[in-house]
Parts: sequence; C-alpha cells; structure tokens
Amino acid sequence: MRNFRGHAAFPFIVIGALLSPLAAIAASDTDAVAVVVDQARVIKLPERVSTIVVGNPLIADVTLQPGGMVVVTGKGYGSTNMIAMDRTGAVLADRSIQVEGPTDKLVTVFRGVDRESYSCTPVCQRRVTLGDGSEYFDKVLGQTGNLNGAAGGSAGAKP
Repeated sequence: MRNFRGHAAFPFIVIGALLSPLAAIAASDTDAVAVVVDQARVIKLPERVSTIVVGNPLIADVTLQPGGMVVVTGKGYGSTNMIAMDRTGAVLADRSIQVEGPTDKLVTVFRGVDRESYSCTPVCQRRVTLGDGSEYFDKVLGQTGNLNGAAGGSAGAKP
C-alpha cells in the first residue's frame, strides 16, 4: 500500500475534502427556483420524494406530483425554501425559492399613495397585484369572485 502523505497530490486531496461541503452549499444556491408571483413552474426532483416542506407558505406553494414532478406557485414576494424528503425522512433536496414580481407588459398607476396595476396584453385590463391599494384590490377581487360565482352557477343551470 502506498502512503499518500509523501505524494505531491496529498495537499490537494486534503483541501478538496475540506472544501467539498462548501461546494455542496454553492450547488444548492445554484439550484434556486425562480417563479413569478401568481404563476407556476414545474421542476423535477428525485422520484423517491414523498414529503415536501415549505419554509413560508405565504411566499410559495409546492405540490408534489407522481414521479418527482413538483409544481411551485408564487404566492407572495420574497424568498423561502423547500425541503424534499423520502419516506424514511432523509433529505433529498433543499432548494431556495425566489418569488418575483411580473415583468412583462404591466402598467402601474399611482393615485397619491394608492397603487393600481394593469396587465396590457394587448389591451390594458385591471390586474390585482400584491401592493395595490386596498380599495382597488378589494373591488377587483370582488368583481372576480362575482364573475366566478355566476359562471359556476350558470354551468349547472338548465334553460
């Protein structure tokens, strides 16, 4: 058997062994999931995943699908993390989730301190966005709820 202490590569092997935990941390940072608020993104995790824990469910929602497919939905601005575990409780993945605001064709109107958001694709329509003024936010959500209720009620109604 050969003694590695006398070998020229020995210091590099030791340094590599000491830095490998740092490489694992850096790798987890590069595996961050970026998603836009009010949108979803599908990512692939190991098939053995049986449980997912989300650090802050107000920022993101995560739904596990068969085969390790995961749907990440942005709920609020900010960052959180998700931990994926197998049936024995072993951690298979620990990823950060970054939820950002919409960037395409969004117009923001300020009326004093109150904010209103509009989606302009191609015609500008009201779009509720976190941070909008409460009167505007509540009015638009109320109209959306009424529309969804009317659509759901008329679907089962007979003429």
